[in-house]
Amino acid sequence: MRNIMRKELKLSSSPLAFLFIAFGAMFMLPGYPILCGAFFVTMGLFQSFQTAREANDIVFSALLPIAKKDVVKGRFMFVCFIELCGLLLMLCSVIVRMTVLSGAGPYTANALMNANFFALAGALLIFGLFNLIFVAGFYKTAYKIGKPFVIYIIATFLTILVFEAVHHVPGLGAVNAFGTDHLGLQLILLAAGLLTYVLLTAAAYKKACRSFEKIDL
Repeated sequence: MRNIMRKELKLSSSPLAFLFIAFGAMFMLPGYPILCGAFFVTMGLFQSFQTAREANDIVFSALLPIAKKDVVKGRFMFVCFIELCGLLLMLCSVIVRMTVLSGAGPYTANALMNANFFALAGALLIFGLFNLIFVAGFYKTAYKIGKPFVIYIIATFLTILVFEAVHHVPGLGAVNAFGTDHLGLQLILLAAGLLTYVLLTAAAYKKACRSFEKIDL
């Protein structure tokens, strides 16, 4: 699998996939829907799928002396690697905002979602949706990328809307805690987000393997 991952990193990927990891730093922006940062990270991945498709990478990978499921596994490993790199940058931004900048005016007066562990859970959910809707959807044909990406966009911005609105619901203000307030709740929500990401990604991988096995390249 090391060689497959190396192929994904050096041959199949678009430079934009690595460049767009930087959008994880959008978690530092006050007065902005910060979960858009997670969406932009997946935009870089989308560009990688488009680049690989135009280079006929799927056929090349299928001709290698490996099983079809290993072709899918290599791509999922690459996708998860980029997503987790973006998440790491988001985590660093959250820690800075919860500690060093906890008293900064632009953040304390922020009307939108605060950068906390609940926001990280939202990012993980968006990444999970990308894997389930787009990546698994791509392997239905191993060629068409437009329809699954449009469906993913709709699902993502509905998710962002819900996450931005939920702290305005009476009794749910704690999810938008600033700094280290309600830290226990925040960690529970982050754990739930991580579990959701793992389950969605595992389901996406199994679905993609089943679909790709049926395709006659």
